Amino acid sequence: MPTRVRHLLLLHGIVFLWGFTGILGKVIQLDALILVWYRLLIAFLAIGCYLIFRKQWARWTWDALLRPIGVGFLVALHWITFYYAIQWSTASLGILCLATTTLHVVWLEKLILGYNWEVKKIALGVAVLIGVALATQGTVGNTTPALIIGLISAFFAAAFSVSNAFLVRRHPASALSFIELCSGWVFVSIYLLIFPQPSRAFDITWVDFWGLLFLGIVCTAFAFIAAVDVVKHLGAFTVSLTINLEPIYTMVFAVFLLAEHKSLGLGFYGCTLLIVGVLFLNAYVSKPNPQKIT
Repeated sequence: MPTRVRHLLLLHGIVFLWGFTGILGKVIQLDALILVWYRLLIAFLAIGCYLIFRKQWARWTWDALLRPIGVGFLVALHWITFYYAIQWSTASLGILCLATTTLHVVWLEKLILGYNWEVKKIALGVAVLIGVALATQGTVGNTTPALIIGLISAFFAAAFSVSNAFLVRRHPASALSFIELCSGWVFVSIYLLIFPQPSRAFDITWVDFWGLLFLGIVCTAFAFIAAVDVVKHLGAFTVSLTINLEPIYTMVFAVFLLAEHKSLGLGFYGCTLLIVGVLFLNAYVSKPNPQKIT
């Protein structure tokens, strides 16, 4: 099999796995905060084992650690708000809210990376925001709070992505990810120490256990490391364009695995097509940026 074809198949497999993250957030019977605590723990331990096996530990100074630690805090906030949005409404709504990340990236790139303002990016971001607002009409569940917290999650996702675009220029991606996920787990752990949860909140069933392992090891640690390798062979443009399929995968899974088609109207799917179209258009007219973790 040609090398390019093999890496293209691997890339679609990665996006396919990322499509499961929203579904698992609905299936795993844990509060979003506890779910993220487990996900961060499993993921950073898995990446730590990878770094030991590959002997890729990097030397860090305390000054260099400060920014990745801060990004780890953003990662934790992004995942917590993302899973609360899903649990309060639907996996489909949660993943659609993340589409508004583009709007936040525009001004954050200006603030953090010094990029110039681009009207086309702002227009695309606003179009996605309007599509999300229209798509929520007629959906069941706690739509308003889920929509608000989902949009907040998109902001944290944008802040994480843009910050990483700056940091990855200076540090190895795998080691950077380890620091971020580890520090995110520490932040959530500190919160749980200050505001302790009932011990039963950490109780997991066998379904939860296997779901958490799949989420932490396969969908997070493995997918990230594989994505770093794929982008070296296919280029950032091909990778960023393909990642736009993630919302489609998630919504297909939601229909067949969670029967969410019963709670979503035709307007939802029409707006979804609009949003996906905008995402693909954005991939053509904008410079691709390093992608977030969902």
